[in-house]
Amino acid sequence: MTPIPITEFADKLSKLMPEIARGTLRREAFELSSGHITLPQFVILNMLDREEELRMTDIARALGVTTAAATGIVDRLVKSSYAQRVYDANDRRIIKIRLSLKGRDLVQRVNKHKKQNIIEIFGKIPSEDRDSFLKILMKVHEIVTQDKEPAK
Repeated sequence: MTPIPITEFADKLSKLMPEIARGTLRREAFELSSGHITLPQFVILNMLDREEELRMTDIARALGVTTAAATGIVDRLVKSSYAQRVYDANDRRIIKIRLSLKGRDLVQRVNKHKKQNIIEIFGKIPSEDRDSFLKILMKVHEIVTQDKEPAK
């Protein structure tokens, strides 16, 4: 197979990625909508599942939004009992956000559903291709997480 020029690759990838993202989200939308949360809210719940507790500034930075915007998203999670605010024993001005049991249950259900979708989709692809795909994704992940500024 003849390699395609990088510009053609970019054109094809820029058309494919949104379609893949929409198809993947469509498969996961039921789980998220049944929990009555948005995708940004679920991103926060996933972060809390990994980190246990986060400050509002950490959440805002990870989402790429202002602290005020992150506070609004977290307020809705707290109101829905998916997360809770925890005050620092030494300094009451420091507020951390923690996943509630209800939030943890939702994250586990959605991630289980996500894993099942991945198995269903990638089960139709030969293992050698899956291995190559994962290797490439890991390289892309390394590049995009190391870059501090987006390309101009």
